[in-house]
Amino acid sequence: MGALAFNWNDYVLVLPMTLLTLFALGILLIDLMIPPEAKWANAVTALIGVGFATAGVVKIQLWMHNTPSVSMGSRAMMGAMVVDRFALYFFYLFLAGTAISILMSMRYMTTEHENRGEYYSLMLLSVVGMMCMAAGYDIVLIFIGLELMAISTYVLVGFLRRERRSNEAALKYLLLGAFSSGIFAYGLSLLYGLTGSTNLSVINGEVARVLARDPRNPVAIVALLTTITGLLFKVAAVPFHQWAPDAYEGAPTCITGFMSVAVKAAGWAMLLRILLWGLYPLRAIWVPVLVFVSIATMTGANFAALTQSNTKRLLAYSSIAHVGYMLLGLIAGTAIEQNADGLKGILIYLLVYTFMNLGAFGVITSLRHRNVIGDELDDLNGLYSRAPVEAVLMLIFLLSLAGIPPLAGFWGKYFIFLSLVETGHYALASLGVLYSVFGLYYYLKMANAVFMGQPEEGRLPVSWSMRAALAVTAFATVLIGVMPERFIDSVNWSLGIASNPAVAQWVR
Repeated sequence: MGALAFNWNDYVLVLPMTLLTLFALGILLIDLMIPPEAKWANAVTALIGVGFATAGVVKIQLWMHNTPSVSMGSRAMMGAMVVDRFALYFFYLFLAGTAISILMSMRYMTTEHENRGEYYSLMLLSVVGMMCMAAGYDIVLIFIGLELMAISTYVLVGFLRRERRSNEAALKYLLLGAFSSGIFAYGLSLLYGLTGSTNLSVINGEVARVLARDPRNPVAIVALLTTITGLLFKVAAVPFHQWAPDAYEGAPTCITGFMSVAVKAAGWAMLLRILLWGLYPLRAIWVPVLVFVSIATMTGANFAALTQSNTKRLLAYSSIAHVGYMLLGLIAGTAIEQNADGLKGILIYLLVYTFMNLGAFGVITSLRHRNVIGDELDDLNGLYSRAPVEAVLMLIFLLSLAGIPPLAGFWGKYFIFLSLVETGHYALASLGVLYSVFGLYYYLKMANAVFMGQPEEGRLPVSWSMRAALAVTAFATVLIGVMPERFIDSVNWSLGIASNPAVAQWVR
């Protein structure tokens, strides 16, 4: 029993998750005691919870920094999770995305007459699941975290109970999500049967030994294909993307933004953790699969985005296209042992995407007032005359999404295309650049509506919480673009690598 006992380090390493869980339960209790006109207290309590959880992550980071034996990470909960620099980086991403989404939600949920405590509780609980996915080193814990996040998100997508399309989106998301989770669980069970363990480190070693005896072991190949199907569904890669446009359109707009950054980042954390830490010996099989999927994702999403008249569906396909670019980074990052720019590009991409995409969804969320839903392209018409500040910010976010320098979105694409060139993937690099230019068209179509469309009458009312969310996202989008050194260093820190001297000199 002594070997199974928890120690003080375990409790320190799960402190952010514990705090988020306590605040989520506390919000449910507070919600029963406050009158309808004071429901804003739920959002404030959720923000305080995110703040406490962030302090918990800082505490872990400082503890790791001051303890040389665990400076690169520490196992916790009997080896089921590893809190390393990679996990801490994603913890910060999840908490930043959640805090901004809460600010975006305050006025929106009041307008929708759905400002309930369980909404914020589910957001916090979904972040707990995301943290388990990022830090999980045992496939059982990763799957539990995935389901906690997914079930919370299913409910949040359908939270507008009076809206038919919200209910329909939640049902589609639930059915497709359950189906993909079943396939994913089947793949994980095959890995357990093949290796006799649920620990990623043991799975990695056992798979390597199995392949040494039989390079085309059918169980290993089926396990890989079913596992990667579940992973690609969670990041919404073609052809497993069908849920994303419907879920994005039907969900409350603030939840659409939350899903597009935090849920997407959690899917990427899980994908990288499983493929790089557990199934790396099978990279000769999964890299060609990812090449096909990345090309199909960029092609299908960019062409589908051209025909969209709903801004949430358009940004959904835009989000799917960005997954294709990030898959290129994973392909290049695993091509040769010494190249880390591809993986660096993915993490930078997720960082900048958190701010620029949430900012774009924040502007769309602010269009919701009175009887105007605000998610059609025509609703952006003449935004500059109704809310000039929000219009200019929308242009910044759209140009950043297109990868135009000197905004933040440029750096994610830069490192991914750089890694493709460094590893000799010239055709993929050319295709990625081509589709980036192609994607500029539908972003400028939105910008054209903002500045050139026929305006509606009257000013657009924007709440203080939305202004705060837009200010944070715009500031981060511009700051990362203009002064990227500190953020690139944080990505290098999370991956435990040194800066590329030539790139570092060019950035300066």
